[in-house]
Amino acid sequence: MKKNIKNIVIDNIKTLTYAIIIAVLLRSLLYQPFYIPSSSMEPTLLVGDRLFVSKFAYGYSKHSFPFSPPILKRRIFENLPERGDLVVFKTPSDNRTDYIKRLIGLPGDTLQFVNGDIFLNSKKIVREKIETTTEIRCGNINFPVNSYKELLPNGVSYTTVYSKIGTLLNSDKFVVPENHYFFLGDNRDCSKDSRFLSDVGYVNKINLVGKAKIIFFSNDTAKGSVFKFWNWGSSLRTDRFFKIIKWATILKQ
Repeated sequence: MKKNIKNIVIDNIKTLTYAIIIAVLLRSLLYQPFYIPSSSMEPTLLVGDRLFVSKFAYGYSKHSFPFSPPILKRRIFENLPERGDLVVFKTPSDNRTDYIKRLIGLPGDTLQFVNGDIFLNSKKIVREKIETTTEIRCGNINFPVNSYKELLPNGVSYTTVYSKIGTLLNSDKFVVPENHYFFLGDNRDCSKDSRFLSDVGYVNKINLVGKAKIIFFSNDTAKGSVFKFWNWGSSLRTDRFFKIIKWATILKQ
């Protein structure tokens, strides 16, 4: 009897171990879930969105694995990210915190804000004012914004918002180093991104974690916690469930 109990315990431990190993491999090599805690990427990503991020989109580095073990000194099976991608990366300041931002600048690019416009390699990024979003969250505060459809040189377009009560008009020139990338949040005046060199700055390709692919769940935290099921009628954003993350691509003639 004691032997049978011992065998059952051993079998259960083996099963649990195998399950943990499989889960870690799936999370590290295929897809990892992420939660959006801030409004820095609104209106594209909302506070309370939960995403699946492709871990194989750009290949693998030490940051592909839990706790970033020093098992890889470079990226393997590397694929280069493209302008406009929504990328999860480890912030260079601590190599631990996950951020998600939009990729704007590639290695060797120069970027500068001039009178509120972004100049990429001395050419102004085209943007057209639209009326889709007039108010946006920044922390616990709502403030009025102007919405724009921006168009990158590779034909990718997306929506950004700029505060009506104060926005970044001018900046120094940013020069993206080799093997690094420059990221911006779509909520331009409520985003800590590559403009803040001491906090984020230029992101080494080693720090790339993956590419955002699908919003699989979304709950408006301003209307209730996801654990308060009695608020689900108003808090759940069912129209965002299993929504593929995409943006318009303008075909060049």
